Amino acid sequence: MEMLVFGHHGAPVLVFPTSQGRYFEFEDRGMVAALAEHLEQGWIQLICVDSVDAESWYCGWAHPSGRVWRHMQYEAYILNEVVPFVRSFNDNNFWMATGCSFGAYHAVNFALRNPWLFRRTIGLSGVYDVKSFVDGYYDDNFYFNNPVDYTTHLHAPDQIAALKSQDIILAIGRDDANRPTNERLSENLWRHGVGNALRLWDGWAHDWPWWHQMIRIYIGGHD
Repeated sequence: MEMLVFGHHGAPVLVFPTSQGRYFEFEDRGMVAALAEHLEQGWIQLICVDSVDAESWYCGWAHPSGRVWRHMQYEAYILNEVVPFVRSFNDNNFWMATGCSFGAYHAVNFALRNPWLFRRTIGLSGVYDVKSFVDGYYDDNFYFNNPVDYTTHLHAPDQIAALKSQDIILAIGRDDANRPTNERLSENLWRHGVGNALRLWDGWAHDWPWWHQMIRIYIGGHD
């Protein structure tokens, strides 16, 4: 799979595209330009990966179990190929994950499931309940990839401890239809003592001009 890397050094930022988006979307939509100073100063390095949404969550002709399984293959690719590749040229251990809209789902889900890897997670206008993508189907694989569900029952002490050391930022518009899933996820995490910054923006705030502003604010941590 293809990817783009921006920046000569700095904290690796794993960037997931929006629904069925491509690895070049972050650049095309002005998000790379919005982070120009951070890149020029060597504070961050953007790792913009491709997606398989059209083969997983958005693949309407496939059985729901197959959609979830394809997503899990994607996660394995990120963990087993992308992460080692990045580590081959960047030894900075302050990993971040981010994405907008459905990309935020990927970023947050990936960071919650692999908290030992990430130090900061930035979800912009994300959706964290993906039941609508599986037509009523439910199994363990889906459960462990649906953030509002599995964060309700966090039990592993080491996972909770790792999450507590992660800077988790959820930014969402007050009028965004996805706001309830953000609030529920935030509440679930707080219930387990996992701090997080739920930031509500005025209006809908679900488009690139807002995301330009959000990423500039939150790339350095919650306000």
